[in-house]
Amino acid sequence: PGSPYQPIIEALGNHPQKKFYNVSKLGGAKYDTLPYSIRVLFESSVRNCDGFLVRETDAMNILDWKTKQNNVEVPFCPARVVLQDFTGIPAMVDFAAMREAVRNAGGDPAKVNPACPTDLTVDHSLQIDFSKCAIQNAPNPGGGDSQKAMAKLSPLKLQPRKVPCRGQAGCKGPCGAADGSRNLGQFSAQIENTPILCPFHLQPVPEPETVLKNQELEFGRNRERLQFFKWSSKVFKNVSVMPPETGMAHQVNLEYLSRVVFEVKDLLYPDSVVGTDSHTTMVNGLGILGWGVGGIETEAVMLGMPVTLTLPEVVGCELTGAASPHATSIDIVLSITKHLRQADVAGKFVEFFGSGVSQLSVADRTTIANMCPEYGAILSFFPVDNVTLKHLRHTGFDKAKLEVMEAYLKAVKLFRNDESSSREPEYSQVVQISLSSITPYVSGPKRSQDRVAVDNMKSDFQACLNEKSGVKGFQIAVEKQNDIVPVQYEGNEYKLSHGCIVIAAVISCTNNCNPSVMLAAGLLAKKAVEAGLVVKPYIRTSLSPGSGMVTHYLSSSGVLPYLSKLGFEVVGYGCSTCVGNTAPLPEAIRNAIKQGDIVACGVLSGTKNFEGRLCDCVRANYLASPPLVVAYAIAGTVRIDFETEPLGIGFDGKSIYLRDIWPTRSELHAVEDECVISSMFKELKEKVEKGNKRWNLLEAPESTLFPWDLKSTYIRCPSFFDKLAKEPASPQPIHNAHVLLYLGDAVTTDHISPAGSIARSSAAAKYLTNKGLTPREFNSYGARRGNDAVMTRGTFANIKLLNKFIGKPAPKTIHFPSGQTLDVFEAAELYQKEGIPVIILAGKKYGLGSSRDWAAKGPFLLGVKAVLAESYEKIHKSQLTGIGIAPLQFLPGENPSTLGLTGREQFSILFPPELSPGMTLDIKTSTGKVFSVIASFENDVEITLYKHGGSLNFVARRFL
Repeated sequence: PGSPYQPIIEALGNHPQKKFYNVSKLGGAKYDTLPYSIRVLFESSVRNCDGFLVRETDAMNILDWKTKQNNVEVPFCPARVVLQDFTGIPAMVDFAAMREAVRNAGGDPAKVNPACPTDLTVDHSLQIDFSKCAIQNAPNPGGGDSQKAMAKLSPLKLQPRKVPCRGQAGCKGPCGAADGSRNLGQFSAQIENTPILCPFHLQPVPEPETVLKNQELEFGRNRERLQFFKWSSKVFKNVSVMPPETGMAHQVNLEYLSRVVFEVKDLLYPDSVVGTDSHTTMVNGLGILGWGVGGIETEAVMLGMPVTLTLPEVVGCELTGAASPHATSIDIVLSITKHLRQADVAGKFVEFFGSGVSQLSVADRTTIANMCPEYGAILSFFPVDNVTLKHLRHTGFDKAKLEVMEAYLKAVKLFRNDESSSREPEYSQVVQISLSSITPYVSGPKRSQDRVAVDNMKSDFQACLNEKSGVKGFQIAVEKQNDIVPVQYEGNEYKLSHGCIVIAAVISCTNNCNPSVMLAAGLLAKKAVEAGLVVKPYIRTSLSPGSGMVTHYLSSSGVLPYLSKLGFEVVGYGCSTCVGNTAPLPEAIRNAIKQGDIVACGVLSGTKNFEGRLCDCVRANYLASPPLVVAYAIAGTVRIDFETEPLGIGFDGKSIYLRDIWPTRSELHAVEDECVISSMFKELKEKVEKGNKRWNLLEAPESTLFPWDLKSTYIRCPSFFDKLAKEPASPQPIHNAHVLLYLGDAVTTDHISPAGSIARSSAAAKYLTNKGLTPREFNSYGARRGNDAVMTRGTFANIKLLNKFIGKPAPKTIHFPSGQTLDVFEAAELYQKEGIPVIILAGKKYGLGSSRDWAAKGPFLLGVKAVLAESYEKIHKSQLTGIGIAPLQFLPGENPSTLGLTGREQFSILFPPELSPGMTLDIKTSTGKVFSVIASFENDVEITLYKHGGSLNFVARRFL
């Protein structure tokens, strides 16, 4: 009331029952010049303005983006949240614990629910314990009566050759091989409610062994967590769980969860999302604003609080022309990645415009948007246009909803129209890219930004052997560059040399949203098999589709058997190789690589290829499109010029070149039109909604409160709410606190937060051992994020932690009352038993690195009351406030050394009843020294959260 800016809620044209905030009228001429992505931020700020978490000045700052970019912070309330299982479990455990606390304080626990739709996808638990079952060098599939039957299943022509099948009990056909060759792998893969057939005899056979075995182990090792997730989906409103084997978080988000426009009680507003997966950005290809954040930020959104970001610069990327018919989406992605890296878009929004945008399908756009973390942008946004609407129609989107969506987006000027005479938005800067200049590339051998033209691959790898060790070089002596190491494997001798391929993984992380590149891999495999080409059996080949839809169109197009024949058998649905979950190489191959100091290679169609990521003995890793992954696997080496050197020798003894088996655009389009249809999206949705047998049979409680198992080492009720009262107390003074850790500059969240494997000598290991577990059962900190006892013991357990009390890297500190040198947890535990508060002393840039929820939660549970640092990484500082730890800062020019502090003193800090942002506080030490520090709270919201003991307690009290 009284504001000069009154938002107008209007009825929507031909749909008068639908209402929306007409922010285009509110913003006037300024609004028309805003980038589309900033318009989404503006609409959210207007709709969520409450005068506290989101203020009127925040909305006006966004409207004044042209002058305020990079100068102000603004809140953003996304429409929904997407979690993956590793980061999702601590968030859901906190909500379960909050229900317990609200009940104990006399409230109704059933009222405790996430404030916005929250979708949790179980996709980070898959490990490849079992790899390919396909057998190499078997005869070509097809022939006989089966050829006619297969033709009904596939639009592809099969060569008339008689072959055996594996000989499993489920296959009723003649399985004997007249030529004495070994059995084939099982080639079909299952989508829910679709029978699996032996492709050569059309008899039902069991689901592929690799999928079944990996699924069985995944459910076995994660049963406790899965039961907790299932309970969460039953009892919490606004929570849905995508069970294992559904697909990757970002892919399910794109195919199933995306709304584009939300409708709640007839109110329309743009879909937007934050997620705990860096590839959340994929949805920007659909015109949905979204990006990846840390677990503590997503939990804050679930608690009804906004994400805070510096109002970003927006780089306009103008696309012109059309891509070469031989360039895949990966080529386009890597080319744009290079251009945008050179343009320095780190920490900025990127928004695409220009005539070339309409040449890109939604699949192309989402692939480009998916890669934006690799070139440093926060997100890469493609506004909704006619191409988007066409895509949504083909995927079975409700026609009436599409009409409302189009009308709404046009009403608020969020619809991009190439034919419109209106000018493009104003951008911070413009980068121009001609799609017609893009040619096929791979990326590597150590970094995704180091692109190599396929034509130059052989010479570039040779240069890498010569170069000094570094970002590209391996520094192999000239006389050793042609060394050959013979190795016996499965009764045959093979020769390994520099550049040999030992891992080839077709992962649809970046590609499953674009059927053309996956189908290209399948068509290439078909032509290769028909020509008589094979893949050497020691190469770790795998096919990890991002969702059932990928398996479906590979299967229905008839190419899956050929991929499997070459060893690219479906191993499961999850991140697998891309996150380092590769099955170990055969021992003989590992030994040969190490013996000869061979620079062995991996090729994968993922997004990350850091040195040693796939396997510690694989030093060179290249990112490539799926068809090139298959091509390099067949070649067996990266030291090949595809134009002049053959991939291998065919059945007729002739040399087979890549050009002989590379699918044409017309072939791809024919198969894509035949197989990638709306029914596939419909079946995927049915699969998500029906779950799978293991998930459906999994028992889970249905009680309002979670029945905590005191014996569990995975799920435990955390102690964040132990002292929850209906009203917060005034900020309590800190009396005679000891220093738990005295740290230097640039302490990262990796130093603080538990991560990786659990060391056998650590405090967490001792805890698990006392629970009866063996080291083999420890699992990782990531898998045990739902157990605060493990995570607290893993806080500051990094072996690289340099505590000035100790003088060398070690996760140790001194317990001053006793003088003992102990693990950080053990010292903190003693202080808590003695009732002594603790603080942390630190240097500059405390909390650098990725946002990690346990980098704040862990110190809080260790009893840390305040951190006193020279400066902070901004996000981490706000997380400290959000958990209830006071972020204090030395005055400019001061630090422990200039003040004569040793860290062995005791510190007392008084907080006035009325705290204010940036106010000065006095600290008194046990030696009598008094000095001033800054209470480094950014605004009144942070002070309110601190007074409540953090955001968890703040929200819990709202439920009371």
